[in-house]
Amino acid sequence: MLAQKIVALLIMVIPAAIAGFGIKLMRDVCYLYFDPDIHTFLWGQFSIGFILFTLPVAFIAGFILHHDRKRNRVQPRFMTPEEDDE
Repeated sequence: MLAQKIVALLIMVIPAAIAGFGIKLMRDVCYLYFDPDIHTFLWGQFSIGFILFTLPVAFIAGFILHHDRKRNRVQPRFMTPEEDDE
């Protein structure tokens, strides 16, 4: 039981750390834009930061939704439709 909780914690912490790094990259681009020596918007670094932020957040949201669906803790509109056996 403890090992399952540690694995679940790692599943949440590793993407959160990656998302934090993505936010750092985007923040650095915004600060560097106002630096008089650079004064260009680094679209490549910003795009990588945005991807590194968006994908882990979507993964965490899907993980939580899947976990809550298994325990019937979601609203009916978020439940998966059941197929009728005919």
